Amino acid sequence: MQEKIVLLDEVGEPQEFVILATFGLDDDDYAALMPADNIDSPTYILRMERDDDGDLILVGIDDDEELEDAIEAYEDMQKENLQ
Repeated sequence: MQEKIVLLDEVGEPQEFVILATFGLDDDDYAALMPADNIDSPTYILRMERDDDGDLILVGIDDDEELEDAIEAYEDMQKENLQ
């Protein structure tokens, strides 16, 4: 069974996501998510960080190079899982 998480969208509405995978790259950790109600939606890659209280938060990736590297690492992981 896949783990699910509820996040707020751009307008503050709760949205349920399926956690497809978590993975590390360099010194950062990432999560690959997909909306639970739309399996045709693209996969979202978010960086996992800790807030001031030590709680886990998911952050959008603004740096294009970091995002490309994270996407490539996720795709490589998916290919390995298929073999």
